[in-house]
Amino acid sequence: MKLGQLFPSLLTLLCAISAHADEVNVAVAANFTAPMNAIAAEFAKDTGHQAKLAFGSSGKFYAQIKSGAPFQVFLSADDEKPAKLAQEGLAVPASRFTYAIGTLVLWSSQPALVDANGEVLKKGKFNKLALANPKLAPYGQAAIEVLTGMGLLNQLTPKFVQGENIAQTYQFAMTGNAELGFVALSQVMKDGKIANGSAWIVPGKLHTPIRQDAVILETGKGNAAADALMKYLKSDKARAIIKSYGYEI
Repeated sequence: MKLGQLFPSLLTLLCAISAHADEVNVAVAANFTAPMNAIAAEFAKDTGHQAKLAFGSSGKFYAQIKSGAPFQVFLSADDEKPAKLAQEGLAVPASRFTYAIGTLVLWSSQPALVDANGEVLKKGKFNKLALANPKLAPYGQAAIEVLTGMGLLNQLTPKFVQGENIAQTYQFAMTGNAELGFVALSQVMKDGKIANGSAWIVPGKLHTPIRQDAVILETGKGNAAADALMKYLKSDKARAIIKSYGYEI
């Protein structure tokens, strides 16, 4: 094929690929910010589809979706809200699956403050403890379960600083507005280890498993990018990214 014929052929091919590419608006739980940004970048390269991401608390997203927010896919921090949306006719039941199991961690930006067993909570030698609003964020609810099981809830409640979501909670701990914070392991992990500060990785037996479910919303039915993203989240590449941030599959 001559060069003059090759260019139109390539242009036709690119146009065909572009015509089949689509966009999907995705509501993503704040704890999953870093891994989802990485996954979305690979998703775009591998499929040509674009995932437009919004991050926030699962509770607020649930309310927004019920009010008609223009999302097509919901990646929640729990399994309850996607299930409720499916029951309420706002999501596709067969599309729902657990994309990750979250890990709760007690973290401080101070290198020596948090010990490996969380004894710092019992000693109480700190002024503020950050956690996400348990009414909106599953990680906040898990933190409450941990403190209740340790018999420390009443003692430490006066020291609470509540974030609207896990991202704001991390900001409180990172900036020192709270010496300690219950956050997601993914927020403080890099290359398979705690990036800085000090931390207690909370044993999963101390709280209800944080099963994080994804679901296609009714507004996403028939959206090629929505279908492709859900499939991509189950791929080996996406699962490797998810695991690298401390999640279980």
